[in-house]
Amino acid sequence: MADGNGSPAASVWSTDSRRVFREVSGEPVFGMLVAADNKRSEEREERLTQATASIPGTIFWFLLATLVITVMALGTCIPCRNNRGQLITLTVITALLTATLCIIRDVDRPFDGVISVEPTALTEAGRQATRDFLTHHTAADLPCDDQGNRRNT
Repeated sequence: MADGNGSPAASVWSTDSRRVFREVSGEPVFGMLVAADNKRSEEREERLTQATASIPGTIFWFLLATLVITVMALGTCIPCRNNRGQLITLTVITALLTATLCIIRDVDRPFDGVISVEPTALTEAGRQATRDFLTHHTAADLPCDDQGNRRNT
């Protein structure tokens, strides 16, 4: 998701779920399963949207180039003597603007970088689903391995 790409395994699971839906069509549990599948699909699309960067790379590099040109232009305007205050101010402003650009870039990519959002809600949902499944089945009955790949059974 850090690159804005989803896993093809989720699409396989969705197809398998819909195949089961056809089998239970007309039963009371059908409406509940369809609602849960629709919610899962919407939440997956939302996660993929959140993972996609909204600031194009060209704009980020343009802002960075603008910062470099601005700092260089201001640096040439500083007097040659008695310039300690101006140099300190220029250094602080440069550091703040650079940090601001880095923070904007990092926040724009929530699943990558220094501020990395962990998939805690998704992990918890998977843990609960596994727990509920294992109350009625053995671990060998799971349809996929730990990596999400379908087992050949």
